Amino acid sequence: MEKTSKTAVNNPNLFEVNTALLLGRLREEYGGEMTLGTIPQEVWKSLALRGFDLLWCMGVWKRSKGSRTSALLHSGLRKDYDTALPGWSEEDVIGSPYAVYSYRPDPRFGTKEDLEKLKTGLNDAGLKLILDFVPNHLALDHPWTRSHPEYFIQAKRGEMDSNPDMFFATKNKDILAHGRDPYFPSWKDTVQLNYFSPDARCALTSELLEIAHYADGVRCDMAMLVLNSVFEKTWGPFVKDTPQPAQEFWVETIDKVKQLYPSFIFIAEAYWDLEWQLQQMGFDYTYDKKLYDLLTGSPAMEIHNHLWAESSYQSKSVRFIENHDEPRAATAFGKEKSTAAAVIAATLPGLHLFHDGQMEGTTLKQPVQLQRQWRETPDRRLYRFYDRLLHYTKGDLTHRGTWKLIDPAPAWEDNQTYRNLLSWIWYEDEQFKLIVVNYSPEHSQGRVYLPRNLIHKKPMVFHDALTDTLYERKPSNLISYGLYIDLNPWQAHLFDLEA
Repeated sequence: MEKTSKTAVNNPNLFEVNTALLLGRLREEYGGEMTLGTIPQEVWKSLALRGFDLLWCMGVWKRSKGSRTSALLHSGLRKDYDTALPGWSEEDVIGSPYAVYSYRPDPRFGTKEDLEKLKTGLNDAGLKLILDFVPNHLALDHPWTRSHPEYFIQAKRGEMDSNPDMFFATKNKDILAHGRDPYFPSWKDTVQLNYFSPDARCALTSELLEIAHYADGVRCDMAMLVLNSVFEKTWGPFVKDTPQPAQEFWVETIDKVKQLYPSFIFIAEAYWDLEWQLQQMGFDYTYDKKLYDLLTGSPAMEIHNHLWAESSYQSKSVRFIENHDEPRAATAFGKEKSTAAAVIAATLPGLHLFHDGQMEGTTLKQPVQLQRQWRETPDRRLYRFYDRLLHYTKGDLTHRGTWKLIDPAPAWEDNQTYRNLLSWIWYEDEQFKLIVVNYSPEHSQGRVYLPRNLIHKKPMVFHDALTDTLYERKPSNLISYGLYIDLNPWQAHLFDLEA
């Protein structure tokens, strides 16, 4: 029988943590050789109390010796190590978690039994466990390269000689391709799986079914790369003699997993406007990279237009302002702008991804190949801001209510700064949460008109959860003039309606 944690919530909050770094910190704090299965339950309870529903333990799986060697020799990565961890040593480099040697826990972190204990502990605290699945490739020295070379893209010696960055020779003298996407150079610590091979697909589905025993969901790395059309575009000349599968891998595999684990969660890292297609194939959530890009460099009106997408798409989007692939939010946005971006990403429909270090204002991006990080001084003001933001999103309205985008109006004639404002509302019956953000470096004013059915007959008191300020307004004024908004650059209101 499937084991699950609490009933699934809509619009959940997910916390991404680098497993190696987490265990390193906890071993220092508690002492001893801690594993995934011996992390104190108080760690998970505090995470749940703070407002999280899901924990993504990034990088749990066994890493590759070949990947580690590649990570040590890569000149670009060595520069990244210098920036992120001055004075690093070779012992700090453990290889990429996205060059998977085995879908078994890395011995540094524990055993399969430890992974089972981790899931049980999280579920008991009310959290669900998300783990990685890397569909496109495996570590270049994965055991299948010896036992099943036919699972991978194969080439001839001459093709490797003319393109040595794309191919490599195994100890068995098979010529295999490195993993890649069609727009970037190959990942030289990986080997490319052949998604036109029925046997390879079957083997990967078996791996996913095994993962589903130990987790409540998976975050699927670069999920769009294994779509038939994308795979054909990337590897067509090397699979021309193999018929294209009649069905997409994700359709058949998600269905098989969910037959046994109906509440299992599939999250797709996805780009290139293929998010909707992946949602239709069964993914519960897909990355909203477009929102991230808009938040980094576009005006509020463009963000507003993006949020007109239909509700079924919105509710399956992953909202974020940083993760292990992106620069730190405090660096990419600046701390003031990052708080406005965080309010937006955390209060929209969908899954809200928060990255370890984001809430402390960490500025150094951590290469995933390192098991140790530079300790920065936490920004306590930013930490308190995130406490308030997370508390605001914990309520039933943001999990079960209805979401509606609002068009801000001018505060007075010829004042165009209302275009800098973004606003939406979560409501159920006569209760609501109202969010307004000035997403600009300009002092801005505007008016927000509430839906008429939410305006009470008696004076209404708005409580701003960010500042604890109360605003009382007469119903007649709200109907005639709307709620007047005056916000400094990158400021926001998180309004609750006081009873």
